[in-house]
Amino acid sequence: MKSLKNNYIFWIITVCIAIFFVNLDAILINIMEARNFITAREMIQDGNWILTTLNGEPRYQKPPLPTWLTAISAMAFGLKNLFALRLPAALVTLLLVLFLNKLAVVFTENKKYAFISSLILLTSFYIVFAGRNGQWDIFTHGFMMVTIYQLYLFFTLEEKKYQRALIAAIFFGMSFMSKGPVSLYALFLPFLISFGIVYKYQNFKSRITPLLLFLIVGLALSGWWHWYTFKFDPEAVTAITKKETSNWTSYETKPFYYYWSFFTQSGVWTIPAFIGLLFPYLKNRVFNKKAYLFTFLWTMLSVVLLSIIPEKKSRYLLPVLIPLALNTGFYLEYLIRRFKKLNDKRETIPVYFNFGLIAFIGIAFPIAGYLFLKDSLSGNWIWFSLLAGSLFSIGLLLIKFLRRKNIEKVFYLSIAFIISIIFFGMPIAKTLSVNPEYNSLDNLNNWQSKTNNKVYDYSGFCPEMIWAYGRPIKILTKQGQTSFPNETSFGVLVSEDQEELFLKNFKDYSVEKITRYDMNPSAPGSRSHRPRLWRDLYLVSKRQ
Repeated sequence: MKSLKNNYIFWIITVCIAIFFVNLDAILINIMEARNFITAREMIQDGNWILTTLNGEPRYQKPPLPTWLTAISAMAFGLKNLFALRLPAALVTLLLVLFLNKLAVVFTENKKYAFISSLILLTSFYIVFAGRNGQWDIFTHGFMMVTIYQLYLFFTLEEKKYQRALIAAIFFGMSFMSKGPVSLYALFLPFLISFGIVYKYQNFKSRITPLLLFLIVGLALSGWWHWYTFKFDPEAVTAITKKETSNWTSYETKPFYYYWSFFTQSGVWTIPAFIGLLFPYLKNRVFNKKAYLFTFLWTMLSVVLLSIIPEKKSRYLLPVLIPLALNTGFYLEYLIRRFKKLNDKRETIPVYFNFGLIAFIGIAFPIAGYLFLKDSLSGNWIWFSLLAGSLFSIGLLLIKFLRRKNIEKVFYLSIAFIISIIFFGMPIAKTLSVNPEYNSLDNLNNWQSKTNNKVYDYSGFCPEMIWAYGRPIKILTKQGQTSFPNETSFGVLVSEDQEELFLKNFKDYSVEKITRYDMNPSAPGSRSHRPRLWRDLYLVSKRQ
């Protein structure tokens, strides 16, 4: 048991399984996932493995590696198996956490600190979201973490230079083939700058040749798909590139300071993450000042570089959470080591507040959760009881060990708090919103089989609905130009904002409204009911 207690890798893998693999199919597919899963499905069904498509149209905005992995998982376990579709992201998140742990061990020689940092990372809010979600951000950063680890060894050790350069190049290419230069810019470049400032690049001449190998292999693996798509579909690539480039400066533009509440994305570690960034306060309290400076610079440079780009979204902060976990690990390690001897209230009050808040939520949940969820608990009483009991017990234990100033057990109980939500809370998630008028677009297949009518979408498409339908639907209106089908009668799916224009354009046809396909999880009239997630089906016929 003693050897198991100190087997940090075992516990990291165990907690990762609990966080990222349990109840992986509990949450409905979101818009980003639907796009990615449709592309994977069209790879399998239509053979579009290199010239990738979305709803039958070219989709070259994102390189295909994560989609390949998702398609392979779907072929192995089933195309409609949501667990299988999200499994590759969970596996890559495990890879990310393990290599962050390995990196932390080599630059601090402190396995306990590395373990703490790894647990912080894998329980940070947006890491949990990304690791349980079929989006491609986690892939590019997960693969880049392997590159960073190998290059750290490459620059600090004298043996195996070519081997490490080659492995780093392979994973660099995999990162680029997951989401282009995103991780190169937001994670890798800040690492290189921070490493150069803190550790310097020693004996650089002896590393020039293996570095050339890294660049050649890395660029070849990163660029071949982009070359191939431009070679065989230049028109589509040019149009997509022009649109994507325009988005960088005109879409979702936010001010420079938009990201400067980035530490809140770490969820339960928000306050420790903020205090960990107070460099003048912590620099003389950490066990390794040089390593702390490295993680601090890495975090801040990542935020600065992301802030320069005009296009900003909260999910783009994902790479910042990686060095931030390492940085926060220094503060938590300090608390575990020294908290019992701290008497200054300026140091103790934030700790009591942060973990006391978690304890309060746990203790209050049985009553508050019941009042909030009572109308949705039919058939879920067992799950609710398990969730309420576990959170209440953890809350009481948090109070107990906070009073004893045992921050190590408080830290591990906070991890258990999150695991309890994943284990017992996720099965309740599907029942939180119920739409009595829910009608999946999958049912359109039944209407088509009865009427033998082809169906079109009037303008644009909803990825979640196309995923449910099971195959591409041709769009009639593109760039303001409407094409008219040749069939005598056909179906047209029309969104709310396009209904008036649709009726105007098809005024010379007989038009009959058939039904509404509403895939909102919440009922009409609720604040979360979105017009984007429903379409009216019209039967359109040529007049005799």
